[in-house]
Amino acid sequence: MGAGVSCFLREDNGELTSPMKLNLGDLPESCVSGIFMYLDPPEICRLASLNRAFRGASSADFVWESKLPSNYKFLAKAILDQSPETLGKKEIYAKFSTPNFFDGGTKQAWLDKSSGKICLSISYKALRVTGIDDRRYWSHIVSEESRYQAIAYLQKIWWFEVVGEVEFEFPPGTYSLFFRLQLGKSSRRFGRRVCNVDQVHGWNIKPVRFQLSTSNGHRASSECYLHEPGEWHHYHVGDFVVDGPNTPMKIKLSMMQIDCTHTKGGLCLDSVFIYPSEIRERFK
Repeated sequence: MGAGVSCFLREDNGELTSPMKLNLGDLPESCVSGIFMYLDPPEICRLASLNRAFRGASSADFVWESKLPSNYKFLAKAILDQSPETLGKKEIYAKFSTPNFFDGGTKQAWLDKSSGKICLSISYKALRVTGIDDRRYWSHIVSEESRYQAIAYLQKIWWFEVVGEVEFEFPPGTYSLFFRLQLGKSSRRFGRRVCNVDQVHGWNIKPVRFQLSTSNGHRASSECYLHEPGEWHHYHVGDFVVDGPNTPMKIKLSMMQIDCTHTKGGLCLDSVFIYPSEIRERFK
């Protein structure tokens, strides 16, 4: 049920006439700001264009602080390299709404707009890859299909192993870790995307084993055969839980196929992703 407010002029004969109309611009900014706390950021931005009161309310710090992760002060210092005290909360949110490079350009962090949770990606350049500097096995390819503009392409190898470790302060919640991989080497020809799968072999003989472990005791592992050449896939390693706030967590991760009875090749390695588990279904 809703309620309307209006004022009437009473004439000498006692009749009510000529309502004095109230519009949205008459609402106090503090009232509008209180409403904005319950709206999603896209909705706030759309309403801010209605009038001056809504525009002012949409810039209130307490509105945008409610949309930021609980550890936004750490994130501002670690990723933006700025003091959170020098930035408005709306500005901090805007900066985190797009991916931010850090750690020498080998990692990115950003806010998922639908959940308000932090996401993290790690370039293959920040991982330890067996034989990565040997051109007989691996080559580095410039690619627009990677957010890092580069991928590693495996031609052929006997012992396949990729390991990594990252330390990061996640807000409390459950997170899912993925490797982003593709069988086949893609390129553009006459403006069209094509994928060469001539060197793809060995991945259907034995499964790849994925593992992760965290400094707070969580462990997960999975196995699967790599499939569907020509398309990028997010291979789910497992999930982990962050319980306490404001606590850095170390995560160890790996993928391997070390059966040396056969070679494997034709694989593109891009990066590792860590997403809030509530949006995991997007990447299947």
